[in-house]
Amino acid sequence: MLRRACCGLIGGLALTGAHAQELTLRTVQQASSLVKYDPDSGPQRPGICMDVLHAVERVDPGLRFTGLDQLVPLRRVERMLGEGQVDAFFCLLRSPERERQWRYVPVPLYTIRHVIVQRMDDLRPVDSLLDLATMSQVKPVLVTRGTVLARKLDIAGVNLSEVSSEREALQMLTLGRTDAIYGQDVNLIRHIRDARLADRVRLGRTVFQEESQYLAVRSDLPQPTVDRLTDALRRLEREGVLRLLQEKYR
Repeated sequence: MLRRACCGLIGGLALTGAHAQELTLRTVQQASSLVKYDPDSGPQRPGICMDVLHAVERVDPGLRFTGLDQLVPLRRVERMLGEGQVDAFFCLLRSPERERQWRYVPVPLYTIRHVIVQRMDDLRPVDSLLDLATMSQVKPVLVTRGTVLARKLDIAGVNLSEVSSEREALQMLTLGRTDAIYGQDVNLIRHIRDARLADRVRLGRTVFQEESQYLAVRSDLPQPTVDRLTDALRRLEREGVLRLLQEKYR
């Protein structure tokens, strides 16, 4: 029902803007981030960022994105944006360091929450980053390599170890090699479900931070192009499409 309603809204939006000037922008998919991009799940559930990208193309039929055949690790995505090898990328969190290298379209695409995962039998409350830093002195907290989240933990004095994926982190947690994973709720919930670990691990009770994912664009992308992307996303926001897509992947 949710998918049908979402597709109906997007289809209705596509009726306008059909005569917009054609414009092709370079982008890529992010590898190993199944909530964002899931090329093996088929067209009905390709990942929230791919769904947003397709919604932008529908609301502005003159816009096209190329390069989606490339699956690229996050750090390389950042390098490509910073060097202008891609024009746009769905979706990235903001940080001062990133904003010195590229720009963001000022429309939130979806919200993520910073949470931890613990083993089911570990009942220790972790209510603050100070608690997490204390816990990490025994075993390092795991976080996905290259993310903004890792930098936040480092600043907070948390002893951390970076891993290649949430899947690897969950394996290490169940083996007792760590006592906590710090990450984005939507990603962790997806991997817990896929690995069938709901009876062995749990989300902690604390939300450490909420922040939004955005469309990032290279620093010298012409302003009329940025405005065009902004207009498309504003319309998707106004018509409720972005909200429906977020609910689809929760």
